[in-house]
Amino acid sequence: MTDRLRTRFLVIGSGVAGLHTAWRASQQGDVMLLTKRSLFDSATAYAQGGIAAALGAGDSPELHRKDTLAAGAALCDAEAVHVLVEEGPARVRDLYAAGAHFDLDPRSGEFVLGREAAHSTNRIVHAHGDQTGAEVARTLIARVTESARVHVAEKTRVLDLIVHRGQCVGVRASVRGVATEIIADATVLATGGCGQVYRYTTNPDVATGDGFGIAHRAGVTMADMEFVQFHPTALDTPENPLALVSEAVRGEGAFLINEAGERFMATRHSLADLAPRDVVARHIFRQKRGDRKVYLDATKLGRRFPKRFPGIFALCMARGIDPRKQPIPVTPAAHYLMGGIVTDLVGRSSLPRLYAVGEVARTGVHGANRLASNSLLEGLVFAERVARDVVQAAELRQLPKGTSWRVPVLVDRGAAQVAADCVREAMWKHAGIARTAAGLRTCLAELDDIEQRLPTGATEELNLVQTGRLIAEAALLRKESRGGHYRADFPRAQRAWRGRHIET
Repeated sequence: MTDRLRTRFLVIGSGVAGLHTAWRASQQGDVMLLTKRSLFDSATAYAQGGIAAALGAGDSPELHRKDTLAAGAALCDAEAVHVLVEEGPARVRDLYAAGAHFDLDPRSGEFVLGREAAHSTNRIVHAHGDQTGAEVARTLIARVTESARVHVAEKTRVLDLIVHRGQCVGVRASVRGVATEIIADATVLATGGCGQVYRYTTNPDVATGDGFGIAHRAGVTMADMEFVQFHPTALDTPENPLALVSEAVRGEGAFLINEAGERFMATRHSLADLAPRDVVARHIFRQKRGDRKVYLDATKLGRRFPKRFPGIFALCMARGIDPRKQPIPVTPAAHYLMGGIVTDLVGRSSLPRLYAVGEVARTGVHGANRLASNSLLEGLVFAERVARDVVQAAELRQLPKGTSWRVPVLVDRGAAQVAADCVREAMWKHAGIARTAAGLRTCLAELDDIEQRLPTGATEELNLVQTGRLIAEAALLRKESRGGHYRADFPRAQRAWRGRHIET
């Protein structure tokens, strides 16, 4: 028989959003936290830059709001942005009080604030120079593991939601290979992003779009799936995932050059190398045509580089690049999805009792293009709101009858890997930085063919295919260019599309 577990609150995902939700919700009831590998496996731990919040002298939530709206290209939800920037400073202080070791000025004791692209002032809180995400993860994992009311299940793959009488009542999952139904009064998807849909990405290999596929199969409303952010400066090496070279390096004075040594961004945008990510990524993409190289020149930082960016320095040196003496080869790579499961301001989705938070959610704060370092902030702010709201979920009175089923066994791992690689190639070639109608139709046809050939038990690859299809379908429908979505056959933003969202 299938195992059945019961909990008050179920949280799926162990990034900043899932960990914070589990920690705070556990103060009101029992929580089960699921993660498909270990607690430490998430995109959060990879985050280098920091957390954006209006904490510095001369800064304000209003300035942060304006920067966020400007980056979002007229598609942000104004109310959600207001929540983000107004509540953000308190959430950062809460995290500091919880034990996060952020970088402080030794004289004043105040947060040291960095500068990143499209921010009008220094407002990026960071830890250990460029290891903010790892410090956030460490702090929240400590809080979760010390709570007697949080049960953590690692190596657990969620397969699908359990929907009973129009409500989400839990999930079907493989818990270390055992078929398990987990019933909960409130279920929270905090499953992160989908960078592994693309050939080149900064996302860890767990970022396979599981939450998007799971929600879509249950008929949950999703929106803005065409808006994929490609980070301009991943380390250009033959790896998966690619190592990130944080925007903060450019904030400290580094600049982009092509093979001829030309600072090409200086003549392309008024903010030059600190232009919004979508602008910089497209210009690097164009410069790299014909197998040409683009570099980030940080040599002017000299001896300051290892101190300010110890993690990036170690990554570069391990690959034979000394950023103190030579430019760093960089390339754009899939980094973040602005769209996702549509939620209200407390994380509720269109399916009763189902919440979404973090990158898997579309709160509306990012619009068509996320402002740098707003992602960790969104995770903290909206996880707090979700944790406060789930306590209102009434206890389930009628539970669905248990069913007997087996975890699908992957019969051909090699075929599954080939299918995943084919998805990534198709998406990068046809639904990546520059898109066209013809290319997107080709991509959709290839995805259909890949899905038909998936071997039995390829559940993760199914999520890759279905998430890729959601992105490509939305990209085909939006006949304009805006934010992270660029159509070479419709290269300008269209007034008719301003404020319009594509729902699936």
